[in-house]
Amino acid sequence: MAAAEAVDTQLMLGVGLIEKDTNGEVLWVWCYPSTTATLRNLLLRKCCLTDESKLLHPFVFGQYRRTWFYITTIEVPDSSVLIKVTHFSIVLTAKDFNPEKYAAFTRILCRMYLKHGSPVKMMESYIAVLTKGICQSEENGSFLSKDFDARKAYLAGSIKDIVSQFGMETVILHTALMLKKRIVVYHPKIEAVQEFTRTLPALVWHRQDWTILHSYVHLNADELEALQMCPGYIAGFVDLEVSNRSDLYDVFVNLADSEITIAPLAKEAMTMGKLHKEIGQLIVQSAEDPEKSDSQVIQDISLKTREIFTNLEPFSEVSGDGKKLVLNIEALKQRRFPPATENFLYHLAAAEQMLKI
Repeated sequence: MAAAEAVDTQLMLGVGLIEKDTNGEVLWVWCYPSTTATLRNLLLRKCCLTDESKLLHPFVFGQYRRTWFYITTIEVPDSSVLIKVTHFSIVLTAKDFNPEKYAAFTRILCRMYLKHGSPVKMMESYIAVLTKGICQSEENGSFLSKDFDARKAYLAGSIKDIVSQFGMETVILHTALMLKKRIVVYHPKIEAVQEFTRTLPALVWHRQDWTILHSYVHLNADELEALQMCPGYIAGFVDLEVSNRSDLYDVFVNLADSEITIAPLAKEAMTMGKLHKEIGQLIVQSAEDPEKSDSQVIQDISLKTREIFTNLEPFSEVSGDGKKLVLNIEALKQRRFPPATENFLYHLAAAEQMLKI
């Protein structure tokens, strides 16, 4: 058990502090351990204190080159010992996706900094969580790493909300995720973008892969270069300019207008047929059932997904080196599926790296 806890606690990578002073200047004040200039600039960009709109976002999260970042920002009350500071952000970087866990921990660190006005106590708590998975303090609350299961984080969003907004069109998102396509989501409010994007990987629950999620991306050259190195992804933006960047997406979701667009180059792979209609109807029926929870809806979709993979099995054979299953294209063609189904199964095999090279 102790070993499991040790593995779990080594997920955090660093902690940082950003302040906005009474002159309106925003500064990177402190971090432990050290960080790179690139990551520091990225975190300053993500932190809402540098945003010209002056809107306060209490908590944001995202991913950059396999490092997750979690940022909690608060306004400093007049009663605080921080006399020259109007707002500050606590930044945590980690190897894992778990917004609830890191939101809870950053809130405790915020309370500590408000009370003591020095990063020393924060560093002590950070090291306690890093080494023991726990930090306890009477006045600031306790935090226990193992209270926050990764699976809970995966199930925190609502698939039912997505289906109530997009109905049958949800199958476009399911198909894009199955085929490991690039999905870009736009909404002017970061909270809406994050809530929606974090839920999407659950549509392909069999993979349980949240590394495809980039819930807060800016139209910044370095960030876009990092994003484009990923074969398939879900990327969230608050800048409508992204709609003109068709080089970034196969499927574009305008969350504000409830519109889903398939990019011209992705249309062939994303051709919808009878199979997709079946999947869409199953998703809608399951999500509209008031008796079913979100996790039951995910389970229903997952069973249907497994059925699709079962369809592929008769046309799969062991590759020459005996290491993996590959698709026998001739056998698939002989089965005479409707063209859209055959096309989808072929592209699914490609996404699962089952094509002979």
